[in-house]
Amino acid sequence: MKKQLILIAIVSVTSLWVACRKDAPLSSEKDIYAYDPTPYNLVLPGNLGWSSFPIPADNPLTNTGVALGKKLFYDPILSVNNKQSCASCHKQENAFSDPLAFSFGTFGQKGERHSMPLFNLGWAEKYNQSGRRFFWDGGANDLERQALGPILNPLEMANPSLEPVLNRLKNHPEYPGLFKRAFGSDTITSIRLAKALSQFERTLISSNSPWDKAERRERLRTPSEINGMFVFVTEGKGDCFHCHGNLSSPFFTDYLFHNNGLDVTPKDSGLFRITGNPFDIGKFKTPSLRNLAFSAPYMHDGRFNTLMEVIEFYNSGVKNSPNIDPNIAKHFPEGGLNLTPQEKIDLLNFLLSLSDTSFTKNTEFSVP
Repeated sequence: MKKQLILIAIVSVTSLWVACRKDAPLSSEKDIYAYDPTPYNLVLPGNLGWSSFPIPADNPLTNTGVALGKKLFYDPILSVNNKQSCASCHKQENAFSDPLAFSFGTFGQKGERHSMPLFNLGWAEKYNQSGRRFFWDGGANDLERQALGPILNPLEMANPSLEPVLNRLKNHPEYPGLFKRAFGSDTITSIRLAKALSQFERTLISSNSPWDKAERRERLRTPSEINGMFVFVTEGKGDCFHCHGNLSSPFFTDYLFHNNGLDVTPKDSGLFRITGNPFDIGKFKTPSLRNLAFSAPYMHDGRFNTLMEVIEFYNSGVKNSPNIDPNIAKHFPEGGLNLTPQEKIDLLNFLLSLSDTSFTKNTEFSVP
């Protein structure tokens, strides 16, 4: 009888221990994936000329949303065959661009345009009121739509629709919980996928180049950089400021679209693809001049491998075409800009001073 009581006690304790052990992971899982809307601390540059940018009321930046977006950005699960991520064509060391003129898609298919660098994207939604804000041809008017474009593009991630992407995420061991943590529900939708990716992309701020440090009086500009600034803003010299902004703007783009005279007859119609307006043939979005040291090759088709090639193109190689920007065409009677060799070097040194090494090495943006 005594042995029987002891045996019953052992069985009871063991059963209790097993029951607690089964419950523990459920309790732990609930804590790990509990909804956490803690706001993300977005540190905006304090330099002169910078400002805040609009963040959609229905997609505020949160720690969990940004973290989810970063994980998705680096995960090949978004491609149809699980072989390509956003980061495959947007590499941090290249200012989230691609060192190839044309990126290759998830099946090795060749793209049509050079991969645009990703930084300071939030200000495009503030300063470009046309609604055509992202991609070389302005095909997306906000970051949420921009984020989904490559996922469906047959030359990129090649998904026939968003449904198989969402199914892969739903069947993943982590993503339902991570979506619940970020959005309060483990239901994964295309809207939430776009929101997460765009949250991460809005945090990609680059504002610590040698130019910025000089603006903050943390360094002195070299004489060549100063001369290059003069070339940049002088109408009878480089005349760059019409499309890339004057020196009081830290963005170095007007966020608009221009035909810069690459070809007499453009092979790529550019903005015309979106608007259907013949006056937009050959017009492309003005890229920022920041981080040029990392984002070669240049132009929408990556035709120039070096910055000096770009400078020489504007100096003497521009082609006349029906929609060419008038600020470029006005130099035709003089045969181009006619910069001296030293002026070209000075302009080059100024442009290189806009490159932010700390951005390309910032671990907050790196693979999780």
